Amino acid sequence: MKYAVIALVAATFAAGAASASDKVTDVDYLKANRCKGLATSIDGVVDPAALTSFIKAERGTRASYIINRGDEEFQRARKEGKSADRKERLTRELTTACQAYVGPSTNVAKQ
Repeated sequence: MKYAVIALVAATFAAGAASASDKVTDVDYLKANRCKGLATSIDGVVDPAALTSFIKAERGTRASYIINRGDEEFQRARKEGKSADRKERLTRELTTACQAYVGPSTNVAKQ
């Protein structure tokens, strides 16, 4: 019970820190593109439309080389997501790190 409470507090703190930041960095933009590539290849984990909305909202403030790099990250992750031997690890990435770029209503795995 004690460990569950500690884990819950840590998860809440991490989520709050991610959402408290008003400025989305270029690195976050690139990570969101990676997440979208994974979500496109691995069905039923995260809605790619939510990631598309995030990326569209942030695209206008990026330099062209960052936008191009984001497109490359998307393509690379889409290919990687098709690999059966990596599916478990990539699904875990979608359900953890990628959640920072989707809204609360887009999570497929609800509790």
